Amino acid sequence: MNRQKLLENLRCIPDFPIPGVQFRDVTTLFKNPECLRIMRDEIVDLYKDKGITKIVGIESRGFVMSSAVALELGAGIVLCRKPGKLPAKTIQQSYKKEYGEDTIEIHADSITEDDVVLIHDDLLATGGSMRAAYDLVKKFNPKKVYINFIIELVNEGLDGRKRFDNDTDVTALLQL
Repeated sequence: MNRQKLLENLRCIPDFPIPGVQFRDVTTLFKNPECLRIMRDEIVDLYKDKGITKIVGIESRGFVMSSAVALELGAGIVLCRKPGKLPAKTIQQSYKKEYGEDTIEIHADSITEDDVVLIHDDLLATGGSMRAAYDLVKKFNPKKVYINFIIELVNEGLDGRKRFDNDTDVTALLQL
């Protein structure tokens, strides 16, 4: 993988959304066709032999790579959204954030016990939203669940990976 190319195109915004946070803006990777191709190819390579049948993209940046990877893997897409955004019957999962609680949901008919699911999002920091998505997907009792990120923050003491058991398959293209 051309890690350097991705790092050169990753924008960091200091003090966003609050003072002291270095926000990693992946939209600069999405707008660069070479970076988009690199990320797609790397994720496909990680999961091409896993039998993935559904990719759950977490709102909203998780939708971008989920779609590109699903096309390459011949998988379907499941949207994981905030409440009230999906039109049919949903299943929800709430989780605690630093300053309150949030909820995510997916359509109740989107995953079956025969599915092998990849859950994708742009960034792993504290891991709250991904843990909620993981717990939500597990309610469907799929054959297997994998987790992937573009970026995992490892040097900021956030410990998002610790929210998952050691036997949970978690990958990230970049660790910062």
